[in-house]
Amino acid sequence: MVLETVDLVIVVGYAIALIGIATLVSREKSGRAKNTADYFLASKSLPWWAIGASLIAANISAEQIIGMSGSGYAIGLAIASYEWLAAITLIIVGKYFLPIFLKRGIYTMPQFLDQRFGPSVKYVMSVFWLGIYTFVNLTTILWLGATAINTLTGADMMVGVILLALFALAYSLYGGLKAVALTDIIQVVLLIIGGVLITNITLSQLGGDAWGGFVRLTEELPERFDMILSKDNPQYQNLPGIGVILGGMWVMHFSYWGFNQYIIQRALGAKSVAEAQAGILFAAGLKIIMPFIIVLPGIAAIILAPDLARADQAYPEMMKLVPVGIRGLIFAALIAAIVSSLGSMMNSISTILTMDLYRPLFGRGQSEERLVRVGRIASFTAILIAIVAARPLLGDADQVFQIIQEYTGFFTPGIVALFLLGMFMKRSTEIGALGAVIGSFALSLAFKIWFPEMPFIDRVGIVFLICLGLGATLSYLQKPQTEEAVVDLGGISFKTGPAFNIGAALITATIIAIYAFYW
Repeated sequence: MVLETVDLVIVVGYAIALIGIATLVSREKSGRAKNTADYFLASKSLPWWAIGASLIAANISAEQIIGMSGSGYAIGLAIASYEWLAAITLIIVGKYFLPIFLKRGIYTMPQFLDQRFGPSVKYVMSVFWLGIYTFVNLTTILWLGATAINTLTGADMMVGVILLALFALAYSLYGGLKAVALTDIIQVVLLIIGGVLITNITLSQLGGDAWGGFVRLTEELPERFDMILSKDNPQYQNLPGIGVILGGMWVMHFSYWGFNQYIIQRALGAKSVAEAQAGILFAAGLKIIMPFIIVLPGIAAIILAPDLARADQAYPEMMKLVPVGIRGLIFAALIAAIVSSLGSMMNSISTILTMDLYRPLFGRGQSEERLVRVGRIASFTAILIAIVAARPLLGDADQVFQIIQEYTGFFTPGIVALFLLGMFMKRSTEIGALGAVIGSFALSLAFKIWFPEMPFIDRVGIVFLICLGLGATLSYLQKPQTEEAVVDLGGISFKTGPAFNIGAALITATIIAIYAFYW
């Protein structure tokens, strides 16, 4: 047992407080039941700070903290490309994609596809996303979260999985998106404080203070601070040199940050386009600091814990160095990240299943209260499936973060091509959309078999370009969509205010400077 009584008191106190606050902020006025807009989009009333905090809290979960720290142990700072390039992606999403989605008044990404291409594309993508969210995302978050609990308390892995699932259900099942988003500012503050503390403590173990420890790391492990890996690096397959910043990683980022229900749902619940864009910018700014509080402890573990059985044990091992009391705070921060992501994922699953599958197929004419109840049942069922699937899918995995990236890389090229065609090519049609999606998996599988030595990020970039061309070409086999279906870009303003523009320029300049320094 690594956690002492005072640590457990802090963690339990945090859990009780979070459940209470989530219930309070999402409670409706007396006599008023939640409708679908309340439950799935937080009544379209989210302020910028809640959107930005919730984006980060949803993203930074067990697979990010434990998985990315484990990749820091195995690879080094180069893994931070997943964070720093994401900041620039968010800026582009906020400026050019969000205005289109909010103008359409959609609940879900499949709903946009239905409006643009028709029900066949919507149903295909709805089933796909439900499968990915349940069998990849939920299982990963539960399993890596249980890894931390096991390392720090000795509790059986499945006990940790079940406890996390129950906590997430208690926290988010009643209140929906509002419960998740309005409490995520607490989660993010706790996450950043906990991350800063563990980074400071681990680096101080190396060099007397944090700066001294950082200097020691850069001197003794200079290769772990290369942002662009050379071909002779054993991790080149995961992060293929200059191809990271010129190719497929952008495709993966746009799929995740721009077209992923799990993430974009927060912005869809904004008060206005300007409020959503401010929240996006806030999240992009937070992205800059995340590698310093997630990846650095993993690199430090190379010296402090050189004989780990698995790379993903790096972060939990570093937590053992933290003093009693503070350890409980950091553990609470980790749990905060895990349950926030679980709650967000469950809400996205329930939204897609209810609004894109159940309502059009079985729920026409049913009351709003009935639809909300179906959404809650969907959330509960998804987490049960994830509990059962976690060990069989991930029990023997090492770098889970990298496994997730490669697996989702079979589908992301088609997803990005599909949405770009739908938003910016009026002539694109249903056949072209389906061709891009189906072609993505088929081509990715073919490349994997025929060119197994090709890094998956390079494969993602090449397949994306082929899918984009395939979707555009196949669209001419079908008559054009109706004027109501196509996106009228002339009626949408992409203009952003001075604050957004200045913030975007500063964030971009900072990231360019980081890459220039650690090239």
